[in-house]
Amino acid sequence: MDRDQAHYLFGVMRQAVGAKVALFNGRDGEWLAEVAEAGKRGGVLSCLEQTRPLQMPPDLWLIFAPIKKARTDFIVEKAAEMGAARILPVQTDFTNSERIRQDRLQAHAVEAAEQCGGTFVPEVTDLQKLSRLLDHWPQERQLMFCDEAEVGQRLFLDRVEGGGRPGAEGRCPAYRPGEVSQPGSWAILIGPEGGFSEAERKRLHGMEQAHVVSLGPRILRADTAAVAAMTLWQQSLGDW
Repeated sequence: MDRDQAHYLFGVMRQAVGAKVALFNGRDGEWLAEVAEAGKRGGVLSCLEQTRPLQMPPDLWLIFAPIKKARTDFIVEKAAEMGAARILPVQTDFTNSERIRQDRLQAHAVEAAEQCGGTFVPEVTDLQKLSRLLDHWPQERQLMFCDEAEVGQRLFLDRVEGGGRPGAEGRCPAYRPGEVSQPGSWAILIGPEGGFSEAERKRLHGMEQAHVVSLGPRILRADTAAVAAMTLWQQSLGDW
């Protein structure tokens, strides 16, 4: 164990030699382990038996523009809890934050996985420009574009699987909950507090992989929108 892990387990949680703990590393599932050595600067845990196999999340990215520190932490934490496989902070035309602490956000993802009993920790990438990410967008990955300009519309995953434009109800029949078991590779894009610029919106609307989504009749805060969008996706296409 490293120093921080030892401090938490022995200093905060007051565990001692002989205590049983659950371990996971994002590759080998969950294991029951016993404290073999305990110290202020480190420790040794001995694995006894595997208790759960590795549970991978769906192939879903969450792309968001960083906002205030506490709310950015919230987005990363909830994305990890709700089953994002990768978390990508991006700088848009109207993003207020020009830098992030990638290591701190990654630590939040680890803590979220620990708290919710997950066996996988999503990667939190460093901040990059949205335009650069779109320049190298994978051809096979679909994009759920949450466009605040569509507030009040009932658009739901438009153009999915050749379904065409939404009908009168604005909901694509191919994506009712439970009907699709292999959705493939997806990403969700949430904008900044100031919304997307017209240039960004035009580019995104023109992407073959992009599906425009309205998140209801009210414009949501960025952190709320991330949770709402992941809920909709997970219920329709994910592992819920």
